[in-house]
Amino acid sequence: MASTYASNTGLELIRNGEQSGTWGTTTNNNLSIIDRLTNGVLEITLSTTSKTLTTGNGNLTEGQHKVIVISGSPGGAATLTIAPNTNEHVYFIYNKTNQQITVTQGSGGNVVIPAVATNAGVNAVFCDGAGSGAKVTSLTDNIASSAIKITGGVITGITDLAVADGGTGAGDASGARTNLGLVIGTNVLAYDSNLQAFVSALTLPTSDGSANQTMVTNGNGTLSFATVATAARAYTYSVLF
Repeated sequence: MASTYASNTGLELIRNGEQSGTWGTTTNNNLSIIDRLTNGVLEITLSTTSKTLTTGNGNLTEGQHKVIVISGSPGGAATLTIAPNTNEHVYFIYNKTNQQITVTQGSGGNVVIPAVATNAGVNAVFCDGAGSGAKVTSLTDNIASSAIKITGGVITGITDLAVADGGTGAGDASGARTNLGLVIGTNVLAYDSNLQAFVSALTLPTSDGSANQTMVTNGNGTLSFATVATAARAYTYSVLF
């Protein structure tokens, strides 16, 4: 009876008594396939907007690699098709192009990997091999972790972070001020150009003053400190005379 093949990987399954004297060649080929399946990296340079990643039976093919690195300039949004649509696969795909890449296997659903220039262009995907209705699912879009550490990059498209969690609970400045109790004209003083001009024209003291002193002006925009009694006498004198 002739050999058969593993349904997802293309590994050749040698039947008992088959390939006498030549089974070593088949075994070595299988080991090379396993090497690709575990640590193989395939680099693809796209010059068009479509590419088919195929896994064949009994021989080394592109679809057997674990990591797929895609670079080049496809000239538009590209599509990476996983074939055949009956094979189950897990791929780590790194999109280094300047265009988004849609990973598809059938009509069940796809995964879009953004260009690395606009977002994190890396995704782990699972292809379910369900035939014409096969679905590609992202394994990294919804990672749950209790201790995520972010040291750089850009965060977009997230739900507004609540005030209780250290955010503002809003996606715009007006909503943020309301949630934080900083509504202009209600919680905080609104900007006034006259007040701003007045404050800007003042010359402030260089010291903090002493106990029982108050701040007084010389009438020319300079503030200074004086004892309460001295300030009161100066005020009384100015009123009387």
